[in-house]
Amino acid sequence: MEDTQVSGADDSGAQASGSAMPGMDAFGPIGAATGLAGKTVLVTGGGGGLGAALCRTLAAAGASVMIGDRDRENAYALAETLRNANASAQAMEFDVGDPRSAERAVASTVEVFGGIDVLINNAGTDVTCPLEDLSYEQWDRVVHTNLYGPFLMSKFAAPLMKKQGRGHIVNIASTASKRAWPNAAAYHASKWGLLGLSHALHAELRPHNIKVTAVIAGGMRTPFLLDRFPDIDIATLQDPMNVARAVLGALQLPDETVIPELMVLPMRETSWP
Repeated sequence: MEDTQVSGADDSGAQASGSAMPGMDAFGPIGAATGLAGKTVLVTGGGGGLGAALCRTLAAAGASVMIGDRDRENAYALAETLRNANASAQAMEFDVGDPRSAERAVASTVEVFGGIDVLINNAGTDVTCPLEDLSYEQWDRVVHTNLYGPFLMSKFAAPLMKKQGRGHIVNIASTASKRAWPNAAAYHASKWGLLGLSHALHAELRPHNIKVTAVIAGGMRTPFLLDRFPDIDIATLQDPMNVARAVLGALQLPDETVIPELMVLPMRETSWP
């Protein structure tokens, strides 16, 4: 989609789930922590899974959060929940792989919150099938979301961060950017590409006081895996909140320090030694 729609505090499409916020207890009530107070964070794919965990965690740390997702219902509902817990949060529906949509998403974040301090490129998708069954359309969809999306979002956010004199871009990669397994050619290609893009941006943007961090996340208990692999051993997976807390730690480092690459694995990760 090309049009970007931003939620309002009284948006009727959002379904509030109450003021209780699962996963918030580690940080206390909304507003109690000040690690990211005054900062604006845009999270792509923020409506569910790791994206939702990131939004909850960063909002609890005091950030104003823009929740971006193609799933309007989930994004708007989460924004409503965060606002009910006294957080600063809005949501918008957009497609990271569409240039006009991505540009408008960044512009809308600035319009709503006055700037953009942190961009988290979290939106991702996958197709599991042998190479001979992988269609061009499937390949194109995976690469557009997982690689073109972070490129476009970073392209439009970086000039604003340069004007501000600081910023942080976080790219959510995967162990699939380090190892390979069968029937995931498009996913591996996109994630290896994302890791390369992330390190390239780290080198390019450091002189402008913009940090870039690639997060190599191991298997998580999210719909991304659980819905597609119902027989997966959940004991080998980690809570996405653990990854979100690791990202928070990277964001809270002093200005003089950056983590270009961060790996967060469950203790029984199967795709990494």
